[in-house]
Amino acid sequence: MNDMTRTTHHASRTSYLVLLVCSILLFTSCGDEGDSFRIKGRFRHFNQGELYIYSTDGAPRLDTIRVRDGRFSYETLVTQPSTFVLRFPNSSEQAVFAEPGASVTIEGDASHLKEMEIKGTDDNDDMTKWRLHTANLTPPEVKKAAIDYIKEHLESRVSNFLLARYLVLNEDPDYKTASELAVQMLKEQPDNGQLIVLEKKLRGLRNVMVGTRLPSFSATSTDGRTVSLQSMNTELNIICVWALWNQQSISTQRKLREVQKKYGSRVSLMSICLDARPADCKQTLERDSIRWPQVADGRLWDSPLVQQLGISSVPGNIFFDRNGKVLAVNIPIDKIDDLVKGILK
Repeated sequence: MNDMTRTTHHASRTSYLVLLVCSILLFTSCGDEGDSFRIKGRFRHFNQGELYIYSTDGAPRLDTIRVRDGRFSYETLVTQPSTFVLRFPNSSEQAVFAEPGASVTIEGDASHLKEMEIKGTDDNDDMTKWRLHTANLTPPEVKKAAIDYIKEHLESRVSNFLLARYLVLNEDPDYKTASELAVQMLKEQPDNGQLIVLEKKLRGLRNVMVGTRLPSFSATSTDGRTVSLQSMNTELNIICVWALWNQQSISTQRKLREVQKKYGSRVSLMSICLDARPADCKQTLERDSIRWPQVADGRLWDSPLVQQLGISSVPGNIFFDRNGKVLAVNIPIDKIDDLVKGILK
């Protein structure tokens, strides 16, 4: 399947699913009746397989799209302008903007996904133009291009997507700039409830930037233990965010289990499970022999601890020292060993 089978770290951040679902991509509009939204497409060098698509209707509703002879189609009911995310076998993702009664076409080469064309509505046309314009730019240049686009299109759903994708969920997030832009965007989208929520979340995220001190917190783990900022006072302390529906976050927990085994009491760990059923969380912990405190209150993104710490992604993590000073945030699993080794020299 050529490059479709290669997993890129940046694109594989399934945490992207969570923030997009829960934070900013649903643009509120009027109307009680829905209508069909249709997608059809064709990919060269992708004969048969599956794509996944999820919506931003307030819950992670994941659908499968079958690809046969390089062609595929999908139809769903939408009641208002919203955003879908199309997920490919190599874990990269692309936004598709939906409108009631609209149809879009997708064409491209599976080995050059950045150059795919999604056409059929103004938002999809604009996103395609922006993506093609930035296809060969470096990551810093892409981020700058995203910021420039947002400033020029504060009212656009494309801007909402770019804000999350390149400033919030970036490997090197820029919460300060994202917060400032969100404030400006709200002036043009005052009725966008999801954007209002995101702007509030960004205020919290600024509290967990590298170099800042974590806010004081206290929570009860699944086994009744009290865990707090004061109780996490070893050389290196790690808060890990995971969910059963996110395999990468489960793998991250297993990696941290290895870290704890290697460094022992020099490392303190706490995990936050973002699942609605704490009992399901416990089963996975027992299977993987995870012994450190786990917070699973079943309140998902409404959890007071999640909001207090400004958590917005799965998988997610916060590394901090014995004084609560943030050392690193959202470190990918393949870089955790080097980071820990550098801190615990």
